[in-house]
Amino acid sequence: MASINQNTPPPALPDFCNLGVMLRVILIVNGLGVLTGMAREPSWPGFLQEFLPLSVFIQPALLTSLLLLCGLRRLFVGQPYRDFVVAVLILEVVIGVVLFFGIGALLPGEDLLSLPAVLVFTLVSTGIVLMYLNLRGRALSPAITEARLQALQARIRPHFLFNSLTAVLSLMRADPRRAERVLEDLADLFRVLMADNRQLVPLQTEFVLCRQYLEIEQLRLGERLRVAWHIDNMPEDALVPPLILQPLLENAVYHGIEPVAEPGEININIYRNRDQVVFVLRNPFRGDSGTHHEGNKMALNNIRERLALHFDVEAEMKSQILSASYQVTITIPYTTKR
Repeated sequence: MASINQNTPPPALPDFCNLGVMLRVILIVNGLGVLTGMAREPSWPGFLQEFLPLSVFIQPALLTSLLLLCGLRRLFVGQPYRDFVVAVLILEVVIGVVLFFGIGALLPGEDLLSLPAVLVFTLVSTGIVLMYLNLRGRALSPAITEARLQALQARIRPHFLFNSLTAVLSLMRADPRRAERVLEDLADLFRVLMADNRQLVPLQTEFVLCRQYLEIEQLRLGERLRVAWHIDNMPEDALVPPLILQPLLENAVYHGIEPVAEPGEININIYRNRDQVVFVLRNPFRGDSGTHHEGNKMALNNIRERLALHFDVEAEMKSQILSASYQVTITIPYTTKR
């Protein structure tokens, strides 16, 4: 039997168009520049004398590198990680050489770095940045494994499966076509939950999955469950992490609808706001239900980790208790396959 380590995915290529990646690269490279200056001359006047020539090279090199790596990102898609590293190192050396002679021509007579020093700093800083981004990606990778394991263990609770099958059995004679449709929805739901959840999927796929899930729950809960979809402005082609909404809907049913006898409504609003996609999910909330917030933590933490893995600081999720409802808002960048 293959172990989990044997099924570990290859390192993901960093997205240099991502704001979080850009900020981390800028901080790391400038931090290395500061450390280099301090190592060469610890006194303040001497540090400035060492750091300023290095900074004259670092800032334009950073700007040029990030712009080129962002613009060329499509060329790297699907390439082996080793080839990607080699390509980035070659690109950075070329940028370093061009900037060395370009800055030298613009600032003749200035005390600038030598070409060997420029190349050494370029290779060392590029290697450290790539190593950090690789380690960070691997550190977040347990979130992918957790998402898959939770898909098998927690996303579909045993009571949901049992109640759904019981509902199907009750329909077999009275409405066999509907029973067959519910079984097909269950099969689709489990196929998605047990699939490899590393890649982004079209929003339309997640939407269809969620509708199937709520239809099954509505079969069990009847008029107690009411659902309001607001999807007129939903970008169907937007790429989203799989299972970004279904676990929240499950929690909304479990904590907002099941505990009370009277009907309750789950409100889902999905829309595009310029270059972002916004999800707003709201369900009934009872103030005397002390386990409500605690019960939501597992799904919220799992989704938050996966958002960080896919979008870094460009994604945001927040939850809040309103007067009589519990609301979760997720904002992610609008990206498509194109």
